Amino acid sequence: MQDPFQTSPADPLAPAPSAPMQGDPVHQGVYGPFTITASDRREVLGYRLSLLVAALAQLALLAQWHWLGTERLWPWLLPLAGGLGLALRWIHIYLRPLHRALQAFWLLGCTGLVALALQAGPGAMAATLEADGRWVWAIGPLFAALAGIGFKEFFCFQRPEAIGVTLLLPAALLGHLSGLLAPELVGRLFALEAGLLVLLCLRKFPMPAAADVGDKSVFAYLETQRQSAAA
Repeated sequence: MQDPFQTSPADPLAPAPSAPMQGDPVHQGVYGPFTITASDRREVLGYRLSLLVAALAQLALLAQWHWLGTERLWPWLLPLAGGLGLALRWIHIYLRPLHRALQAFWLLGCTGLVALALQAGPGAMAATLEADGRWVWAIGPLFAALAGIGFKEFFCFQRPEAIGVTLLLPAALLGHLSGLLAPELVGRLFALEAGLLVLLCLRKFPMPAAADVGDKSVFAYLETQRQSAAA
């Protein structure tokens, strides 16, 4: 069964593919053979590195929050948001509307972070968020995009740490927003999710690039169908 969570190489969000070169691995797809090119491998590496940067930034932010308090946490938000944005740039998701939706969530979340910084000041962002759960509505879309990546990774590879990321993020945010979970429990949920995300990222690097690229012959076929329908 073809994985529906892959982006077509013809997607305008994706970098232009490079021409196949001698020695590039050839795979047999549903609609014929296809080649994993150097451009594909660079794109996959960019996705994995970007997601790892976001994961490490989130883990560092939570560690500093726990041991040093809520001040001066904002620098960690830059690699967190930037890494996540780049990961969504290079992620392979066949369903274009889902890809656009995750990027829209990311943009909304970044806008919420900017609004929070302007309202509370960069140094008081975490304290304001901790005191007023309503700010979750503003920054929550950023973490919804991250949870979406976790769901994609679980759907494609059935990694248990991926489903942990998918479920723990909304549980922690909604628990804080509703007041049903104590702050200590919310912090533990975030810490567990951050650790699982780092594990997920590290386990991806030994995987072949083809695992993240998907069946390019199906992508080419569907792109032909879309062009025919548009014509």
